[in-house]
Amino acid sequence: MQQKIQKTSPGNSQKNLPGEKAEMLKSGPSAKKGGTEGVGPSKTHASRWMEKLKREKWINPKKQTSHRMHDKTVVGKNSKGSSMRPGTSTKTITTGKRSETKTKGEDSKTSASTTTSSKISAVQKKSKKKVSRVSESLAVRFPGVQKISNSKGGCVSEMSAQEKLADKEFDEIEELDVDIEIDQQSSSAPERLLEDKEGNRYGDPQLRIRCYLEACVFIDDVARAQSCLLSHHRQLSKRMHLSISAYNIVMRMWAKRGSFNHIRRLFVLIEEAGLKPNVVSYSAALECIGRMPECQTWIIKRCLQQMEVDGLSVDDVFRQCVFKKDEREMVLRAVRLVHPEYQPIVSKDQPVCSLPLVKQDVSIFIHSLLWHPPQIGFIKPHPIVTQIQRVAMETKLTFDSYVMPMLCPPIPWTSPKSGAYLLTPTKLMRSTDGAIQHQLLLEKSRDEDLHAVLDSLNQVGSCPWKINKPLLDIIISIFNDKGNDKLCIPPPLSEAPEIPRFNPHDPSYTQAEKAYMKREGVKAKKKVAEMHSLRMDALYKLSIANHMRDEIFWFPHNMDFRGRTYPRPPYFNHLGSDVTRGLLLFAEGQPLGPKGLVWLKIHLVNLTGLKKCSSLAGRLEYADSIMEDILDSADHPLDGRKWWMNADEPWQALACCMEIANASRSPDHTKFISYFPVHQDGSCNGLQHYAALGRDVIGATSVNLMPCEVPQDVYSGVAQQVEEFRARDAEKGLKIAQVLEGFISRKVVKQTVMTVVYGVTRYGGRLQIEKRLKEIDDFPKDYIWEASHYLVKQVFSSLKEMFTGTREIQEWLTESASLIAKSGRTVEWVTPLGLPIVQPYHRIKNQTLKSSMQNLSIHISHDANEKPDSMKQKNAFPPNFIHSLDSTHMMLTSLHCYRAGLTFVSVHDCYWTHAVTVDIMNRMCREQFVALHSQPILEELSRFLLKKYCSDFDLEKVKESVYFFS
Repeated sequence: MQQKIQKTSPGNSQKNLPGEKAEMLKSGPSAKKGGTEGVGPSKTHASRWMEKLKREKWINPKKQTSHRMHDKTVVGKNSKGSSMRPGTSTKTITTGKRSETKTKGEDSKTSASTTTSSKISAVQKKSKKKVSRVSESLAVRFPGVQKISNSKGGCVSEMSAQEKLADKEFDEIEELDVDIEIDQQSSSAPERLLEDKEGNRYGDPQLRIRCYLEACVFIDDVARAQSCLLSHHRQLSKRMHLSISAYNIVMRMWAKRGSFNHIRRLFVLIEEAGLKPNVVSYSAALECIGRMPECQTWIIKRCLQQMEVDGLSVDDVFRQCVFKKDEREMVLRAVRLVHPEYQPIVSKDQPVCSLPLVKQDVSIFIHSLLWHPPQIGFIKPHPIVTQIQRVAMETKLTFDSYVMPMLCPPIPWTSPKSGAYLLTPTKLMRSTDGAIQHQLLLEKSRDEDLHAVLDSLNQVGSCPWKINKPLLDIIISIFNDKGNDKLCIPPPLSEAPEIPRFNPHDPSYTQAEKAYMKREGVKAKKKVAEMHSLRMDALYKLSIANHMRDEIFWFPHNMDFRGRTYPRPPYFNHLGSDVTRGLLLFAEGQPLGPKGLVWLKIHLVNLTGLKKCSSLAGRLEYADSIMEDILDSADHPLDGRKWWMNADEPWQALACCMEIANASRSPDHTKFISYFPVHQDGSCNGLQHYAALGRDVIGATSVNLMPCEVPQDVYSGVAQQVEEFRARDAEKGLKIAQVLEGFISRKVVKQTVMTVVYGVTRYGGRLQIEKRLKEIDDFPKDYIWEASHYLVKQVFSSLKEMFTGTREIQEWLTESASLIAKSGRTVEWVTPLGLPIVQPYHRIKNQTLKSSMQNLSIHISHDANEKPDSMKQKNAFPPNFIHSLDSTHMMLTSLHCYRAGLTFVSVHDCYWTHAVTVDIMNRMCREQFVALHSQPILEELSRFLLKKYCSDFDLEKVKESVYFFS
């Protein structure tokens, strides 16, 4: 095996040999005398090469007989010399066994040494000529510069240590082989790079050099920049990567220090590189002169004359150069030494684009006022600027670490101040920035009172997850193929409707047509904005999922002020949409066991939404009857029957189909390891808590608190009763009731029924129903507003009849909160698990900031020093209190599941676990609900409110009053 080490000749060597000092090109007074001073004789230089050879032989004495050294041009298929530039010679040292290609006999060593010496002597002669030539050319540009640099009373101050270090680097430049030509040039020409009018060449090497030099400018390290420039300049293979801008960067650094000696030498290097100084080069020279305490004016004159020779003028310097700090003043000072009356000429008529399609004088920002009471001012970027920024943005998404899932288990919560992320501080209780009343309340609580809450947070956050990769690949393929609205994969903006354009001043349009076109334009713009928002949201989710596809990850949790738990990563988590839920699997698998496959099938039917009123046995029977569709969906999701696409939750349904297919095809499905999470959802959980609090039998039956043969569906019950009301009104001749015939369904009323218990108003309920009616293609659009107004009234009437106890509890909670708020205090209570809660609703504080452009009005709604917002305090208390109860139920269930060794995760009132443990989780869920509502919750709340808000008087203190009767 042969090892070849190639080194360039001394003038182009990457690193000077030890003890070997490179020759330096000087243009001082000695250069005028003979032009040879500073270049040693041939004997001296040749002797250094001989010393190097002896040193190499001393290092490897055992291989001395096998070493061969010869100067030649490296040619061959595997030779690196084929890629070297002309004028570069190589020295090849081959180590290894003797071969026939090696030189024969000891005489070859002598001949090689002689040849080397003769070549070095020839090169030195050429280098002497080179020194004279450079000195003459420099004298043309800067005559008398030797006097400046060497005179005893010179104008250049003594060089600093940093300058001496850079000057030493200058001394190491070797020019021995600049004019040497190799016998054979590269067979393939290097790639030609784009070059601008200033000589800047664009490519990775050039950018790296310029970036490095700019970094040196930033840290003010001129010696490092000088060293980098010289290391590239001394090798022709690297010199080609240097442009005039690289030399100018270093030149401007020396100009800051007023070191004209280094400026002069950089002009020498520019000439050696075959480049031409530009306005920046002369600007640096003039700036340097301007910083010198004294300077002879005739030098500045000759510099300005040379600028004219190069086709430049002083006006070009001031017009084309970008100055920083005092650079312009220094250049102007140098020019005025020879032209005292000089004033830079800057044309007010800047050149502009003459194309008629290009709009000129575009403001970067637009300031506008919206004349609606109150007057609102907007400052926004111009659309052209926004478009430029959008085009220039990187396609690579960058996320902060705290918005990504963790790659290690979260830090356990041990106090309100410590938990979740390793480095990022996280609040135990979410709140608006600046709202501190929650944190103060938690810190006043005893640590032992919060242990149950903290343990529950630690339990739900300790569940490891992984990505369902087959499903992810399918979703990404649809996302890249223009999406699919039916499958909740948003399409790109290329599929957005075209925004209608019209001229409002066109007399051919009537006022009605103009109003219609304007409304359609607003709708189209709104649709485009919604599509963009949904598309970006899906892009974020899929990008994170794809990034985590081969990882095990965790979701750290905290909670809101009501105690409801939430994962901290906002974009991708199990609380997300059907797409994100379908992509998530438990990282720890469990065998299905005897009933695991049964629960997978029941879960699939639940996801379809087809058998809500069927028993578990009926749902299992239905799943068995459609096994062909299930297997076809798993095997051919995009080119089969596509049964899964008609489910309420299509992506979770497809993932479940794949799990059922894999389990049913395994040799023993009871031993099949399943990672799939099975959900168990509460039946309108808010109404369940109200029914349990009021011991309302009718309400409890409708939300499945009472045993039944088939599940009761409160949404279907409300829809049925609303339909009865509609039929009665239709017989009376009510037009809207007749229009609604056949359109009242469970889906139309579900959201309103679900949120009534959480404090939704009639207005909010009408908007919910309106949205559902718009989704029905056959419903006449002209009747949507009237129909939604009619239906929300009937839904509220139906709920009032079905849940009498619920309405009474809501009214008591609302009235209590109203009295508390009127007393000037916020509503507080403590959950059965000991979590203190305070409602953070205060009156809005308006702060006005005046400026020359406009006055800014800031609305602050979380200032604890402001009085409570009475309306929000009373309307929010009933739903917030129920939310605190369902969070308590979830925490109790999670703690008992953890004690039993179950995997447990919740999405508020929807609990997840493995298929094999669904029965156990269901039993614990029911047990903890009973245990919770066995407590005197309303009585405890009443006592707490009376003690806190009614009076501070303790009746027992009467027994200690000596003067009660005296």
